[in-house]
Amino acid sequence: MGQVKTYEEVVFSWFELFHNCPEVSWKEYQTTNKIASILDELKVPYKRFNDMTGLVAEIGQGDEVIAVRADIDALWQEVDGVMKANHSCGHDANISMVLGALLRIKDLPLKKRVRFIFQPAEEVGGGAIEMVKRGIIDDVSYLFGIHLRPIDELPFGKVSPAIHHGAALFLQGEIRGVDAHGARPYQGKNAIDIIVAIQQMLKNIYLNPFEVHSVKLTKVVADGGSVNIIPGNATFSIDIRAQKNRVLDALQLHVENGLRNISKMFDTEIVWDWYDKTPGAEVSEEAKKIAEKAIMDTVGEGFLAEPVHTPGSDDFHFYTVSKPELKATMIGIGADLQPGLHHPHMTFNKDALIIGAKVLAKTLFNATQYK
Repeated sequence: MGQVKTYEEVVFSWFELFHNCPEVSWKEYQTTNKIASILDELKVPYKRFNDMTGLVAEIGQGDEVIAVRADIDALWQEVDGVMKANHSCGHDANISMVLGALLRIKDLPLKKRVRFIFQPAEEVGGGAIEMVKRGIIDDVSYLFGIHLRPIDELPFGKVSPAIHHGAALFLQGEIRGVDAHGARPYQGKNAIDIIVAIQQMLKNIYLNPFEVHSVKLTKVVADGGSVNIIPGNATFSIDIRAQKNRVLDALQLHVENGLRNISKMFDTEIVWDWYDKTPGAEVSEEAKKIAEKAIMDTVGEGFLAEPVHTPGSDDFHFYTVSKPELKATMIGIGADLQPGLHHPHMTFNKDALIIGAKVLAKTLFNATQYK
């Protein structure tokens, strides 16, 4: 920590350290090393992995384990015309707030163990699964997360005890038709006709309008190589989202049936793969109440916000899907964050880091006292 003297300066310095070292999913080598170095300085024991990035630290004593997760990867996106790793989702802030919470409670009398999970690869939806496979939450009873929220969800100073993320699922597909001359369309199987049919099929999926959901084409590539060639082959992508997991499952079934029917109708092979399924939030009422009390104890009842409902997704919720008895919630921190998450020039009020770290520290400490 060098010459830094105040708690705030420590947290801000950590943020700058991680902000200036963005690394994409599964390649968070420097980030992991920097976290390990900070833990060494704090004299906090931790465990690294031989086959992946990320690490797990632990303090306290007892049989019961309270855990908190920080995601550590950055996005790969275009920033001012240059493709680069970029912390536009605020994971650099999440790491800093979790470390800040650790700093505040590491010397307190804890009645339970507190585990700090620094997880890779949230952006590609695989990091949480790998942590589950390694048994990291096998003995965990309560799990907490934390994330900055866009200004249209929470203003600076407001803190929510729960974020209700939506569920998301993505499809990559391929149409295997037959090219034809532009003057002889009857000799081919036009992939563009099939794409249009897929678009119409998606628009004709009707679910309960009171259930938040969407399904749409997000990518289409159909190129015969020349303007007078009708393309037989094409690739496409579909993005589906829902606030509830069961609604996402229903959407997936509709899309599957629709693609099969279109394939038969055009007598053309369509193949597809589903990937990167991220479940929706399953928020524990008990965990939410612990966070709620911590917010009131830290910043006051006037800054306590209602639970946030957002169409975005987060692989944090794989933990509760994998272990349904796990009591979990993710705390939302108002930071005047704009223009929005994943915007290449996302900015926020850095003072939110201190609020988040203090609220999270109180949450974790209260959870160790909770019976």
